[in-house]
Amino acid sequence: MIIKRTLRTLILLLVLYISATPAFSQSYQKVVAKAGDGIYVLLRRHGLNPNDHLQAFKELNEKNIGEGNSLYAGRTYLLPATNSAAAKATPATSSTSPSVLKVPLFGPKYERVEIINRQLAGAVFYLVAGHSGPDPGAVGKYGPHMLSEDEYAYDVTIRLARRLMERGATVYMIIQDPDDGIRDDNILKMDKDEVSYFGKPVPYDHKLRLRQRVADINRLALQHKGAYQRMLSVHIDSRSKGQNIDVFFYHHENSAAGLALAQRIHQVFDTKYNRHQPNREYFGSVTPRSSLYVVKYSHPPTVFVELGNIKNDKDQRRFVIPNNRQALANWITEGIINDYKASK
Repeated sequence: MIIKRTLRTLILLLVLYISATPAFSQSYQKVVAKAGDGIYVLLRRHGLNPNDHLQAFKELNEKNIGEGNSLYAGRTYLLPATNSAAAKATPATSSTSPSVLKVPLFGPKYERVEIINRQLAGAVFYLVAGHSGPDPGAVGKYGPHMLSEDEYAYDVTIRLARRLMERGATVYMIIQDPDDGIRDDNILKMDKDEVSYFGKPVPYDHKLRLRQRVADINRLALQHKGAYQRMLSVHIDSRSKGQNIDVFFYHHENSAAGLALAQRIHQVFDTKYNRHQPNREYFGSVTPRSSLYVVKYSHPPTVFVELGNIKNDKDQRRFVIPNNRQALANWITEGIINDYKASK
């Protein structure tokens, strides 16, 4: 009897000890970094959103992180647990979401995003900057400098992402450059380090590139069935140097929603041109073009935007000047807000 009583006491003490002990012994998945990996790429490769897990990763691996969040090829790193507080954070579309978000992808100067209002709460956007990775897209010359389509399209696109998030939208940057962020330079340095949303390298082959981004969009879209979802693909055209063109828009010929969004953005541009350049008619157009791969195969209604002619001097000023890039993002945002209101 004494032995049994003693045994029960020992078991009770053991249970109390276990329940009172903090769970510091949590095990973390170990992964090995590849050549050229940064934190963003590594996290996305393993299905983790850097916006949620960047800080936790740094804390777990602080002794093995190089300059500029670079990683050492061949070294082992710990991945943050997916049940962390960051992973459970309230989405930005919720009415109880925080009024300030931190988005490292926007760069140190712009990563703090204040939620101005909830005009776009419940709306989901997929934003694609044209070309990227090994493909710079259209190239033009600006004085002694070379301008590449992918860099300027990316800067307008990421500015657009920030504007939409400020209004409570859920936004996916389908092409991401973890090093660039939003840039306020006239001349944007050309690089090839952009990756897909899920952290995969951008393929060299043109068709594979398009298939990758469309697959990512459609995969994400499945998570938001029933929501207002739209996709915008941002590009800069290349024509003869003397041809000055305005911003114009393509949509799928069978997509009423895509047409409506394109028309509402177009209407904003027409109004802005009349206000800011009253002596100059706006010639931008809305045209069906279903043969474009991302327009044809993306499940959400899609608008394909061309910002101008990268070889024309006047058009170059439209996107070389940072304030003009911001204006483009602002005007597109205004058209999107009008479309979302109309859809409700």
